[in-house]
Amino acid sequence: MDTMPQRSEVMERIGTKLRQLRDERFLSRTELAEKAGVSPVTITTLEEQNHPAQRRTIRKLAQALGVEPQELVEE
Repeated sequence: MDTMPQRSEVMERIGTKLRQLRDERFLSRTELAEKAGVSPVTITTLEEQNHPAQRRTIRKLAQALGVEPQELVEE
């Protein structure tokens, strides 16, 4: 039986993937934030897994990084 991932697992996945994609594109947190229309604090908070991401924020970040939102969330 499949179980839903725990919130902390999803937060960790998003933070790790966000950092990886940002680094691959040679973007600073500030540059990604400007490109996505979010604050740099949002990027820091997500990468450090201090707060869950809102769907709207995931969509903005995915678009700014040129990926589908699922790529930030799924394994």
